[in-house]
Amino acid sequence: MPIKWRSKLIQFVLETTYGTDPGPAAADVVLAQQVELTPMEGNDVSREIELPYLGTQGTVPAELHAKIEFRVELAPSGSAGLAPAWGKLLRACGMAEVINAGTSVVYNPVTDGHESASLHVYVGETRWVMTGVRGTCSLDLTAQANPYIAFEFWGLFSLPSEEVRPAPDFSAWQRPQIASTLFTPTVSLDGVDLVTRRFMLDFGNAVEPRFLIGSEGILITQKEEQIEMTVEAVPLTTYNPFQAALNQDEVVVQITHGTGAGRISTIDVPKAQMQRPEGLENEQDIVEWPLKLVPVPTNGNDQFTLTLT
Repeated sequence: MPIKWRSKLIQFVLETTYGTDPGPAAADVVLAQQVELTPMEGNDVSREIELPYLGTQGTVPAELHAKIEFRVELAPSGSAGLAPAWGKLLRACGMAEVINAGTSVVYNPVTDGHESASLHVYVGETRWVMTGVRGTCSLDLTAQANPYIAFEFWGLFSLPSEEVRPAPDFSAWQRPQIASTLFTPTVSLDGVDLVTRRFMLDFGNAVEPRFLIGSEGILITQKEEQIEMTVEAVPLTTYNPFQAALNQDEVVVQITHGTGAGRISTIDVPKAQMQRPEGLENEQDIVEWPLKLVPVPTNGNDQFTLTLT
C-alpha cells in the first residue's frame, strides 16, 4: 500500500541533555500546517581515487542532519498565565519563556543557554527522529487571514524506522482569531496608528549545523531580527518614513492581536530602526507603503517581547 502524504504526525519535546531524546508524550504533538521534511541533508564527499580507467567512484555521506519546516496558528492557550502548546517551539528558537501565573507568559530572545528539542515525525508509520533540534521562525499577521508562526528546524540525523503511530492529544491547541479590525486592535508605529495589510516579524536566527571530532550539534550563532509591514500611506505630516529612514530613527512598534482573557498576543519592539522604504504599492487603487524595520537591543536580549495575556 502507498504511504499517504497527509498521514503525518509531529511530536516535539524539549531535551534535558543535548542530543538525548527524552521520548515525547501524547500531549507533545504539533498541530502543523504546510509540513516539508528533508530527512537526510549533508554532503557527499568524493573519495578522489585515481584509477587507470574512467568512471564514477562513489561518495561517502558526511555532516548528516535533517531539516523540517511547518507553520502553526498563532493562538494563545486560552488561559492567562498558561504557556501555549507552541511555546516550547519558541524556546528551541533561542527564546526565554517567563510565566507569571494567572497573568501572562512572556517570550524574549536570549544570547546564551539556548534550549534544544527532539522531534519525531511520522509519515504513515515511518518514523523519523531528529535530536539536538534548534531553529528559527517568523510571525505573520495578514489582514483577513489566520495569524501564524512559520518554523524552520534543523536536527541531528538518525535512521528512520517503522513504528506504531501513537494516539495524539491536540487538546492544548486553540482556534485562532482572524487578523482584522475586530481582533487586531493595535498596530502602532512611532505612536501612530496605521491601517495595516500585513505585519511580519522574522526572528532571523543564524542556525549552523556544526560537525567536528568530539562535538556535533546544531547551534544558533547570531540573531538579526527584521520587521516587514505593509500599511496604507498617510500624509507625510502624519508620519514620514522617508525622513525617519534618513535620520536613522529608532521607533517604537507595537501590535496587539486577539480579544478575551488568555487569547491576547502583544508584540512590543522598544527600538526599531527604520530602513529605506523601497517603493510604493498600489492595492485597489490605494497607495500603500512597504516598510522594513530592524529591532535593535538596548541592554541586550530586549529587541522585542511577545506577551500573551
